[in-house]
Amino acid sequence: SELKKLSEESLTRQPEEVFDVICKLGEGSYGSVYKALHKESGQVLAIKQVPVDTDLQEIIKEISIMQQCDSPYVVKYYGSYFKNTDLWIVMEYCGAGSVSDIMRLRKKTLQEDEIATILSDTLKGLEYLHLRRKIHRDIKAGNILLNNEGHAKLADFGVAGQLTDTMAKRNTVIGTPFWMAPEVIQEIGYDCVADIWSLGITALEMAEGKPPYGDIHPMRAIFMIPTKPPPSFREPDQWSPEFIDFVSGCLVKNPEERATATELLQHEFIGNAKQPSILSQMIAEAHEIREKQNAHRAHIINNVAIKSQTQAEDSVHTFD
Repeated sequence: SELKKLSEESLTRQPEEVFDVICKLGEGSYGSVYKALHKESGQVLAIKQVPVDTDLQEIIKEISIMQQCDSPYVVKYYGSYFKNTDLWIVMEYCGAGSVSDIMRLRKKTLQEDEIATILSDTLKGLEYLHLRRKIHRDIKAGNILLNNEGHAKLADFGVAGQLTDTMAKRNTVIGTPFWMAPEVIQEIGYDCVADIWSLGITALEMAEGKPPYGDIHPMRAIFMIPTKPPPSFREPDQWSPEFIDFVSGCLVKNPEERATATELLQHEFIGNAKQPSILSQMIAEAHEIREKQNAHRAHIINNVAIKSQTQAEDSVHTFD
C-alpha cells in the first residue's frame, strides 16, 4: 500500500531503523539525495540529507507548508528526522530524476511536444500552489522531477526558498540568478507570477540546453535581466508560433501583465501536450546511460581496490 505519511511512532525512532539507504542519487540543493527503502511498507523513497548549522525554526516552518501540499504535481513530503547534524527530509521518489539530469545524461535538448507535456504538469503544480498563495521561488529544469511513468512533479518547494534565505546569511553566495524574475532581482516585492517568469526561462532551458545568459557571469546576468528586454529563442525559426507565444506570455517584465498559471493552462501550446507515455523512451535512455555510468564507476573502484590489495600483499612479501 502506498505510504501516506510516516507514523508518529516511526518519526521518534532513529532513521536507520525505519529506512534502508540504498544508494546516493546525487546532489540536490543544499544536500545529498539518497534512494531509500521504507522497511515497513517496502516503498522506495528519496531522502535529502541537509547539513544544518542554522536556526531551524524557519526551515521547520517551511516544511510544515510542504506537509500541507497534496497534489499529484508536487513531490510528496513524508516527514523529517534529525540525525547528528543533518536534517533528513523524506520525500516521494521520482525514478527518472530531474529534467536537467535527463538532458545532461542524453546530451540532448527536448522536442517541443516533450516540453509541452512536461510543462502541462508543471503548470498544474504551480496552479495548485498559487491558489494557496504559496510561491515556489526556484522553478528550473533541475527542480522538475519525472517519475518512471513520465509524470512531472515540482520538487524543492519551500525548503529551497527558505534554505536560500538562511544560506544567504551564512555565506552570501548568490544563488543562480538566471531563472529569477526581474522584480525578484530588484527586490521590489513579488508574488506568485515570479514563478511564471522562471517557467518561461525553464522552457527556453529545455529547448536550448541552458537558460538565457547561461554562459555569462551570474553577477553580470543580475544586472542584465532587469535592464534588457525579455529574452527569447536564439533560433526562433526552429519553433512553432504557439511555443514562441507561450514563452513570451511568461516573460513579460511587468508582473502585473504577466500570465497566470491558470491562464497558461488554457494556452494553445499546452493544449498540444501529449500523454506522459511519450516521455518513456527519453526516460529509458537516461536510465540506460545512468546504469552504464554506474557500472563503469563500480569497475574503476573495483580495480583500485584490487590494485591497492596487491600492493599491500607485495609490501608484505618484502619481509621474506
